[in-house]
Amino acid sequence: MDHTRYLNDFSKALASEVRILLAEVGKLRDERRQLQFEIAELMAVKSKHGAGGEYSPDWRPPPQEPPPPPPPAASPPPEEVITGPARPAWRVVHKPQRREKPAPKSLPAPAPVPAIEPPKPNLPAWAQWRPNPAHAPAPMPAPVSPRPVTPAARPGLFGPPTPPPK
Repeated sequence: MDHTRYLNDFSKALASEVRILLAEVGKLRDERRQLQFEIAELMAVKSKHGAGGEYSPDWRPPPQEPPPPPPPAASPPPEEVITGPARPAWRVVHKPQRREKPAPKSLPAPAPVPAIEPPKPNLPAWAQWRPNPAHAPAPMPAPVSPRPVTPAARPGLFGPPTPPPK
């Protein structure tokens, strides 16, 4: 009997402690969000007022010191004197030989193309159409469904219509 009362008191104290800690965590979370918002606002102000910002778009920092003068140009190396005729600049370029692909064997000879009737004058284009004699469409078989046939749908969008009032 004494154990139950002790457990009851302990659970109440623990619950109140948890409530206090949860309230502190909520308050810290709100403070963190507020600080993040303030930091974002300060960064926006800094970017507007800083270099290249909205209020001074062409501002550049002043140069620290003038750039050093370029080093003196080194004297070019002495050119070799060539005696005699110069080598010709014309070069012979050999084209790569193209390898012809062997024709595939055992291809059937193409079927002769049927002669096309010349179009008849004074007729619209749709009247001049002739079916392709090489194409004979076959009727499509009815699909066989593994599901059982469902009965005919009832009339009405939401079921049978409401009977008229009497």
